[in-house]
Parts: sequence; C-alpha cells; structure tokens
Amino acid sequence: MELRDAIHERRSVRSFRSDPISDDLIQELLSYARWAPSAGNLQDWFVYIVRNEGIKRALANAAFGQDFVSEAPVVLVICADLERAAHYGERGIDLYSIQDTAAFAYAFMLLAHEKGLGTVWVGAFDENAVRSILDIPSNLRPVVIIPVGYPAHPSTNPGREKVRTKHV
Repeated sequence: MELRDAIHERRSVRSFRSDPISDDLIQELLSYARWAPSAGNLQDWFVYIVRNEGIKRALANAAFGQDFVSEAPVVLVICADLERAAHYGERGIDLYSIQDTAAFAYAFMLLAHEKGLGTVWVGAFDENAVRSILDIPSNLRPVVIIPVGYPAHPSTNPGREKVRTKHV
C-alpha cells in the first residue's frame, strides 16, 4: 500500500468484528511506529496493551460511555513519558511529549490500516480514571486510547475541507 493511499483511506472505526489479533501483529506494528519522530529522539511514549474484558469496559466508561472502546479485541492506551520529556524542561513536558505521542499514535494507526485493521483516536476520557484503571505511575500521562480491530462494516469517506493557508 502506498503511504498516500493509507493516509487517504484510513477511517475512524467504531464497530469491530470479534476476530482475535495476535500479539505478534501488535508488536510488529508498534516496532514500526517507534520510528515516528520525537523531540531530540527521546521516544517519550509508553504503551499499555489491553485485552482484558473488564479493563476494556472500565476504559469505555472512563471514555464517557464510548462503548465501542470495549468492543475492540485490543485497546491501546498510549502515554507520554514525562520524565523523558523533562530533558527539554517545561516545554518538553507540556508540549513535546504530547506531540511525540501523537506522532507515534498516528504512525501506529496508519500501519494498522495497512494490515486491514481499524482504529479510532479516542481523546475524550477522564485522565484520572484511566490512570486509576491501569495503575499508571505519575511519570506517565495517558494521551490517547486507540481501540484496534477488524472493521465490522466498510467505512464511508467523510470528506475533508481544503487546507487553510496564507503565503507570506
């Protein structure tokens, strides 16, 4: 698959088949996603891989009742490692760590699409609840929840606006 095709065809998937996803496939995708850019090459991300049904339900509740989170065979919770990001001071903690984690997450999503998997970016969640559910230490900040599975239905193209620009 061409990169431009992956970018153009990837969709937010909120309905998943129950087909299992192997640990090997998840690890393969993560091993490629780790090549995403990061400030100073700090690679300041940490990934929780969730398969436990009870934990997935708790994460769906923490995501304000977005039940599709619990319906995916695998759910990733991608965190920023604030200790690593602290190398760049306050800006590293407040901004670079989020940017780095977002780049890693998007790379994972494109790679998953290439393998026929569906994903969706879930940013609406109670951070403290997610922290409690997964017993996340204080140096890690949950940034995004990504349900992963084979899409139950074909996705439609939602369209996109033109990029707003200004030449100076």
